[in-house]
Amino acid sequence: MILGVILAGGKATRMGGGDKGLKTIGGQPMLNRVISRIGPQVELLIINANGDPDRFIDFGLPVLPDDLADQPGPLAGILTAMDHAAEFTSATLVLSVPADCPFLPHDLAPRLLALLKLHDSRISIAHSGGLPQPVIALWDISLRHDLRKALVSEGLRKIDRFTERYPTTNMDWPVTPYDPFFNANTPDDLALAESIASRYMDA
Repeated sequence: MILGVILAGGKATRMGGGDKGLKTIGGQPMLNRVISRIGPQVELLIINANGDPDRFIDFGLPVLPDDLADQPGPLAGILTAMDHAAEFTSATLVLSVPADCPFLPHDLAPRLLALLKLHDSRISIAHSGGLPQPVIALWDISLRHDLRKALVSEGLRKIDRFTERYPTTNMDWPVTPYDPFFNANTPDDLALAESIASRYMDA
C-alpha cells in the first residue's frame, strides 16, 4: 500500500508569498491539479504543511505539519508521511510530490513501484530529460528512523545527500511536449504553466 504526501510547506518567496499550491492555473488551484493526478495512483493521500491547516480545508484531505521545530524542508515532510504511514496505516511506501507541480504524470506511482520491485531498492526517484527530481520519489518507510537521525542528529537538509546512502533506482520521463515535473516557482512560471495547460488539453 502506498501513502501519497503532497509537500505544501514552501513559503513561495519568489511568488510573492502565500502557498504556491493555492495559486491557480486554468482556473483551479495547482494543489487541486496535483490531487486529481496523484489521488487515483495511491491508496491514501495527505498534505504536509505547517501553519493553519484550515487554509486547505476545501481539499478534503488530512493536513499534517512537520514534527520538527525548525521546519527543515521537504525531508521533514517526507519523514512526517513515513511516521504517519507506519503508525496509523498499513502502507509500506510513501510517494512524495510537491504542491507546485501541476502536470505530474498519471503513471508516476506504478512506474516507480515497478522499478523499486525490479531492483529491490528502497528509493525510486523520478527523472525528466535525464535530470533528477528528488522531491518526486517513492520511499520505503523502513528508512524513517535513519531519516529522523539524519535530520535531527546530523542536520542533513539536502535530499540527494540522504538518498545517496541507499539502494536507489531512477525512472526517466520525456520532456516533450512539456516536462511533467515542471514546477511553478515564479509569476513567469505561472504564466508558462497557463500556456501549457491551455495548449495541451491533458496537461
